[in-house]
Amino acid sequence: MEWTDLTEGAKAVLEQTRNIKNDHIQIVEFEVGFEEQFEEKDEDSYTVSIQEEDYENLKKYTKENDYEEKYHMARNKNIVKIILLENGKIPDNLSEFPVFRQYKKEALLKDKVETEQVTEEQE
Repeated sequence: MEWTDLTEGAKAVLEQTRNIKNDHIQIVEFEVGFEEQFEEKDEDSYTVSIQEEDYENLKKYTKENDYEEKYHMARNKNIVKIILLENGKIPDNLSEFPVFRQYKKEALLKDKVETEQVTEEQE
């Protein structure tokens, strides 16, 4: 399966796994059914939507991609974690790695509350 075969939601998730900095594994966590519009400063807004079709697409891609990358993907109900593995191995201390990006309704609500608190403190 090639990159061009992926759905837009699947591409949004996989692009985040590729942000490996300082040799740390990136964990992306998402909720099937997530949809949110994001606005960038001085740029257009965009929507990230991750539906069941995107999850199935990711599952297929992580098993049979043409780029020799190894992924680990785990699903618990509607919450999915995907990890781009280094050297094809899951590290023993996986819990020590923070989640790099979250596409979850719960994470959006938390960010909104924190932003509102900062705004109130600045006033």
